[in-house]
Amino acid sequence: MKHSSIICLVISTALCFSSFAADEPVKRFQAGAFAVDITPVKLPVLVNGGFLPRSVDAVGDPLHARCLVLDDGKERIALVVIDSCVIPVTLADEIKRLIESETKIRRDRIMMSTTHCHSAPSLTFLLGTPADDDYVAYLPKKIVEGVAAAVKNLAPAKIGWAVGNDSNNVYCRRFLMREGTAQTNLFSGKTNDRAQMNPGHANPNKIVRTGPVDTAVSVLSVVSADDKPIAVFANYSLHYVGVSGNVLSADYFAVFAARIKDKIAEKIGADNVPDSFLGVMSNGTSGDANCVDFLNPNRKFDYKSVGDEVAQAAMDVWTNIQYFDWVPLGMVEKRITVKNRVPAPEEVQAAKAHIVALPDGKIKTGNDVYAQSTIMMENWAKTSEVPLQAIRIGELGITALPGEIYGITGLEIKARSPFYPTFNISMANAYFGYIPPEEQHRLGGYNTWRTQTSCLEVDTEAVIRQTVVDMLKELR
Repeated sequence: MKHSSIICLVISTALCFSSFAADEPVKRFQAGAFAVDITPVKLPVLVNGGFLPRSVDAVGDPLHARCLVLDDGKERIALVVIDSCVIPVTLADEIKRLIESETKIRRDRIMMSTTHCHSAPSLTFLLGTPADDDYVAYLPKKIVEGVAAAVKNLAPAKIGWAVGNDSNNVYCRRFLMREGTAQTNLFSGKTNDRAQMNPGHANPNKIVRTGPVDTAVSVLSVVSADDKPIAVFANYSLHYVGVSGNVLSADYFAVFAARIKDKIAEKIGADNVPDSFLGVMSNGTSGDANCVDFLNPNRKFDYKSVGDEVAQAAMDVWTNIQYFDWVPLGMVEKRITVKNRVPAPEEVQAAKAHIVALPDGKIKTGNDVYAQSTIMMENWAKTSEVPLQAIRIGELGITALPGEIYGITGLEIKARSPFYPTFNISMANAYFGYIPPEEQHRLGGYNTWRTQTSCLEVDTEAVIRQTVVDMLKELR
């Protein structure tokens, strides 16, 4: 009986360990990348990003959706960055549904952001510009094609990360102004504005910048098992850099993608950089930032010079990245309900009177646009469901935020994150406009004026910030 009991114990123990082993993920790390051309085939197209509608019938440079798929043997996630100004939550959700159907990647494991370039076809009504319906219908199948191609390209890989810095191309664009001198808006939901965006170099009424900026250039690098570069996925908190001419353009984001490839090729030899290499620049917390320093003499720059300088900042740290042949992946998504700022009945009536009084009925000024927006918001829902994501790639943390986030918010998330480093992707999975901290709301100014580009209640930033920090801790 003793021998029989021992044999049973050994068999039972062996089966137990076998069960544990079966449950463990296979520790293999894979990555696949692909950039799909999403340049419209039908021109002209409506382009948003400005106050008034703009029609464009020429292509300055192609637009892409840049897709990176990562797999640790248990989790598979997709990071998609689209050359577009913003994407509404309904369209993002539909594209994710299609991706899930085609590739089996769970829709809550897909991060989809836009670069926020202001020279791409309009995907939603924004300020005075409606969506370009033909392009909205065209885009989803192209993005699905891109992610499917990235999945097809999955192969054994190694991954690493680093953080560089570029303080030459990002400055706070909001200033506290002398009382009574800040720009205002009749239909903004604000009074006594003290902050002004882009006050100009010679404006004597600007006092001080209203907040800090994030100058980090965060770099996620993926190489093959034999050390051939697969992708560099970067993040920088610069709003955008305008291009000259009435043309479609992917802005400095595409310049970065090309130049980082060139710089790597110069370092390790062009033969060692595959044609399929993917460069990606995502937009960080740039809601109150741009590349103009209003406190010093105006400097010369353009989207090409900025793209090259940021690529150099990334390259400076890329050369020393430590790679891992396996890291755990994790991703969580939460949808929180927040209040919308909706106009009062008397504000709607004033806006309607303003529109009726327009001489030819055409929207021409900022006040006209905000009056029109006030009328459109009359029947808005009292709340919105806002998607938030947190991602873990080994010791790297990433958050995905659905709007234009201020520098101070991004810096506080980084400071409180349990991962180092951490970076924040804005304009991700949805667009709910500017999301200023409550103290910035009190200063007023363009970024706080109530419209589609600034519609959430004043306490929303604090709720989002706390929620994503908690999500990062959950992943930890």
